[in-house]
Amino acid sequence: MRCPYCTSLDNKVVDSRMGKEGESIRRRRECLKCEGRFTTYERVEEMLPQVIKKDSRREPFDRLKILSGLKKACEKRPISMEMLEKTVEEIEKALQEKGLKEIPSTVVGEEVMERLHKLDEVAYVRFASVYRSFKDINEFMSELKDILGSKELKALKDGA
Repeated sequence: MRCPYCTSLDNKVVDSRMGKEGESIRRRRECLKCEGRFTTYERVEEMLPQVIKKDSRREPFDRLKILSGLKKACEKRPISMEMLEKTVEEIEKALQEKGLKEIPSTVVGEEVMERLHKLDEVAYVRFASVYRSFKDINEFMSELKDILGSKELKALKDGA
């Protein structure tokens, strides 16, 4: 592991702890050259499917792309970084459970939309407006009406 301060490869592990939910290991390291301390995380490399883009290109699944999209959608919303990371993990697990070697990007997008809908309606609408690339205001309004309709239906069920 390269030291982020002096780039030396000589370091020692000072402390190791299991990450939340046992999915990673947090290691506290000390550089033997500059004595700087830094933290690294280890996690099992999961076999995630290749993503088939709309133009038929294939690229590896990238959790950082998902996280970036979620951050943009949730900007200035009361959603913690921890919640966003948990959402990315849920999406990764859902895709792994499908057991496919390749998966269309639309399936990934729908997984993101499904979780955003539960997480925050404003973030969901933001993401949907980019992801679905509405052609006009009528399509956008139709999506908003669907959200409002499901919200009213839920309120009726909760009140019954």
